Amino acid sequence: MAFGTQDETDEVMNEINMTPLVDVMLVLLIIFIITVPVMKHSVNIDLPRATNQPQDPKPQTIRLSVDATGAYWWNEGKVSDEELARLLRAEAARDPQPDLHIRGDKEVRYERVAQAMAAAQQAGLRKIGFITEPKAAQ
Repeated sequence: MAFGTQDETDEVMNEINMTPLVDVMLVLLIIFIITVPVMKHSVNIDLPRATNQPQDPKPQTIRLSVDATGAYWWNEGKVSDEELARLLRAEAARDPQPDLHIRGDKEVRYERVAQAMAAAQQAGLRKIGFITEPKAAQ
């Protein structure tokens, strides 16, 4: 029994297989059908214009120093106790309130620093901080 001759099995295929090409085209068609309506049917919204100006201005920083003799220095200017209370009240009334940074000399009595803190609290300042020097490594 002969199953076929050699000439029948060695024939060259003369046609292009169209099935993979049709599959790719159908996938692309589905993608375009889904995405085109999304691109064309958008809701018209009048968006607000943004500015590049900061909304919350950073509060000013006041440096209050107490030297070794117990004298007060307001931003490198020497002030008396009465002037200090007046300046603190004026700064507490500002909006936004400034930050108060207290620097006390290590030789000054703590009482003078405590008096400055109490004056700031009585004036109504809410942001009080202490400035110190880092300890040197030994």
